[in-house]
Amino acid sequence: MTLTKRTLLAAAIIMALPSGWAVAQDRLEVVATTGMIADAAQTVGGNLVEVRALMGPGVDPHAYRQTRTDIVAMAKADLVLWNGLYLEAQMEEFLVDLGTDGNVMAVAEALPKNLLIGSEDYEGRFDPHVWMNPNLWSRVVVNVRNALIEAHPEGEETFTANADAYLGTLRDLARYTTDVLSSVPAESRILLTSHDAFNYFGNAYGFEVIGIQGISTESEAGLQRIGELVDMLIARGIRAVFVETSVSDRNIRALIEGAEAQGHEVVIGGELYSDAMGEPGTYEGSYVGMIDSNATTIARALGGEAPDSGMQGLLN
Repeated sequence: MTLTKRTLLAAAIIMALPSGWAVAQDRLEVVATTGMIADAAQTVGGNLVEVRALMGPGVDPHAYRQTRTDIVAMAKADLVLWNGLYLEAQMEEFLVDLGTDGNVMAVAEALPKNLLIGSEDYEGRFDPHVWMNPNLWSRVVVNVRNALIEAHPEGEETFTANADAYLGTLRDLARYTTDVLSSVPAESRILLTSHDAFNYFGNAYGFEVIGIQGISTESEAGLQRIGELVDMLIARGIRAVFVETSVSDRNIRALIEGAEAQGHEVVIGGELYSDAMGEPGTYEGSYVGMIDSNATTIARALGGEAPDSGMQGLLN
């Protein structure tokens, strides 16, 4: 479907847009695909923007397809922000088309390629999970700030001031995560999760990262893969694995049961936020809370030292 046809479709189904999303004309209407991007846009934009995230808690962006309501919202928006790097795999064609005739930015796609990790699932592409490294995500925040300024030049002073304050918070977050994760014994720095969402985390903090599935959740883990990982758990004495809020725990449970059948006890070290943040209105429903929760959970489960309430004492 061409962009023109999509725009016509948007107009035809305009009543599908929830009435509560109408905003004052002096606010910039922003649509972001993921919660992490929406959080950055709202924090930087402040009261000059109204931000809508297409994907909420527990939603897998690799498999998400735009709804009719999404099409309307993006067609009406002053600015559309998406991650890129094939994170929104099922939406990419639509978003690329939309960008030919609208104010659209793939905020992670614009990162320097030398900072990105190659994708094992898709030749010539990169791992999209850049938010797992707060220092790298800070560069994305700068891209969000620039996109807001381009879309609404009158707000440049506000956007710049808000971004500067937020970047300071992200520096604090990076220091905290580095401190607590460096307390994990070197031999215990093995992070096994449902899918390969933590490679940037591993690079940043010196952890070996193992995903049952690949970078995309579209790939399935077969019995052979599960069997190989069970053998590895036993051989290396790994006793804690992690589930993710946006990915089924079926494969993790299979690993635990397989190890138990061979006399090796493995526990779930905690629940991590990988492709989606927590519930709106909670601390974990912010980017800072999401990463704080992950770092604190991992450090405590693998023998490190971290306050159970996290960096700001706000974790549930």
